Amino acid sequence: MAAYWSRYEGLEEKLDSVRTLIEKKVHIRHTGIKQALVELNSAGGKYLRPAFFFLFEEFGDTPRLDEDKLITAAASLEVLHLATLVHDDIIDDSPLRRGQVTIQSRFGKDVAVYTGDLLFTVFFGLLLESMPGSPYMNVNAKAMKKILVGELDQMSAYYNQAQTVHDYLRAAAGKTAALFKLASREGAYFGGADQEIIRLAGHIGFYIGMAFQMIDDLLDYTEEQSALNKPVLEDIGQGIYNLPLLCALQKNPTAFRPYLDKREDMTEEDVQAVVALMKQEGGLEQARKLAERFTQKAVSAIEQLPNHPAKDLLYNLTKQLLKRSS
Repeated sequence: MAAYWSRYEGLEEKLDSVRTLIEKKVHIRHTGIKQALVELNSAGGKYLRPAFFFLFEEFGDTPRLDEDKLITAAASLEVLHLATLVHDDIIDDSPLRRGQVTIQSRFGKDVAVYTGDLLFTVFFGLLLESMPGSPYMNVNAKAMKKILVGELDQMSAYYNQAQTVHDYLRAAAGKTAALFKLASREGAYFGGADQEIIRLAGHIGFYIGMAFQMIDDLLDYTEEQSALNKPVLEDIGQGIYNLPLLCALQKNPTAFRPYLDKREDMTEEDVQAVVALMKQEGGLEQARKLAERFTQKAVSAIEQLPNHPAKDLLYNLTKQLLKRSS
């Protein structure tokens, strides 16, 4: 994390404080699980949601929270993210996360479920510490619901060849974009920004989150497994059809049916055939255009922010994140 943020003046120290606070809050008598959570918290995560929180906090004149509570609020965002990662690994049966053996792989699914649930309670505790009585308690509750509904939407679409790109966008709006939107709005609000900047921050966070998810989908087909720290293309065999495949599937569903109808019985050769068809039907190009559209929406919204050093940092960070597919 330090290497990633060293170029962003002021952010590195704040994010390190967030990491330290999270480690203090993870109190579990089971030392193995506690260590696994510490490793997950420290291993390779960029702390993007707290980073956007702190960047948008700079646009206010009179912070609504003191420095310690700002750190606590930012930590709540990362803990919520970590909780969803633990549960994602259970659902996907993932052996690795950020280069580390996942909690579900190390201790079993039952332990992992309760570990993820425990992180949700830590999230609630951090909210109570940082913003008791604030209207953003309700905003957080609604955002958490949207995240979970997005996950459920994705799960309900497993192996569904009739799902559309619109269905994908709806799920991504909850699964990924909701937390980026929350982090951005919350940072602006607690930094003391005016209502127009808070509104704009929410739009920027949403657009970034949508593009971020789409680019993750593209990377499944364009990066090496070692770069992603997860089995590339494993989603197809599990019935999770991401954006490039859905773009191609909508265009020519008949061509994909003999392979996708096999569901969990697909072989590695079947998966490779699906990937070849997806590329042939222009799925990558269509998905990339959609990601670029949301990226441009984010950049255009950032340009509407008032001039401030944080605006330049935000612009550079956004361009860096959303160029990962190049």
